[in-house]
Amino acid sequence: MLYVFLSICCSVVVSIMLKLAKRYHIDVFQAITWNYSIAILLTWFFFRPQLTHLADGPVFNYLALGVLFPLLFVIMASSVRSAGIVRTDVAQRLSLFIPIIAAFFLFGEVALPVKIIGIALAFIAIICSIPWQKTSADRNTKGSWLHLLCVFLGFGVIDVLLKEITKVNNVPFSTAIFVIFIIAFVLSLIGLAYQITTKKTKFSWPHILIGWTLGLFNFGNILFYLKAHKALSNNPSTVFSAMNIGVIVVGALVGMLIFKEKLTTLNKIGLAVAVLAIVIIYFPQTLAFLHL
Repeated sequence: MLYVFLSICCSVVVSIMLKLAKRYHIDVFQAITWNYSIAILLTWFFFRPQLTHLADGPVFNYLALGVLFPLLFVIMASSVRSAGIVRTDVAQRLSLFIPIIAAFFLFGEVALPVKIIGIALAFIAIICSIPWQKTSADRNTKGSWLHLLCVFLGFGVIDVLLKEITKVNNVPFSTAIFVIFIIAFVLSLIGLAYQITTKKTKFSWPHILIGWTLGLFNFGNILFYLKAHKALSNNPSTVFSAMNIGVIVVGALVGMLIFKEKLTTLNKIGLAVAVLAIVIIYFPQTLAFLHL
């Protein structure tokens, strides 16, 4: 539970930084690129990953995640421009369906009635918590549905691939994520070099510091997320659900208290249902703990 909470906090901080990027004229792509560089250093410093048995792990997963991490940032930016912020957020939250389904059909988790109820409430909470009202950012542009589909599939596939990595015993997850960060950084750096060469952007030294700060919390988010899957290896749907619902709840609180965002009655109902869903999802684990 602690790992899930820490991962949620790191995830929300990353979202806050990205939300503030436009206000302070920050080049998001540069920040994203340098965030992977500090993530690599932190992984090496804390875990000293050994690369000798790397080939014994799911190499395809490493490559896929290394590509998806930076690519999904780009796709999200395109989705926001073509389909709007609201619809992009809907696609991201509803991607929870993919790992939840995978937990039962790919990872062999037992579908207990109480857990099914909790997950059903989680889906209701997600739908209620999303700001459905149209905003000036929403534009029905040709091809926007494709961007939304990519966001939906991208986040869902990333969750499933990360879960598969935690199930590999002969390769530590710290080694796996170290390689993933390297792949993501190299690809992002190539993309940044292309943009600078073609005069589409200008290199900025302050963005390195901004990217390192972003990378610190991005590193924490993924690290604690993987540790949560390790700690709850027999209950992947618990981690999938709690993470998504937790981000919504904490994000909403931050939005209200820091950014003074207003919530509709439906949003508030969604938050209440989200808290109930988390309690129900964790109920079996709580009972098991009390009987130890």
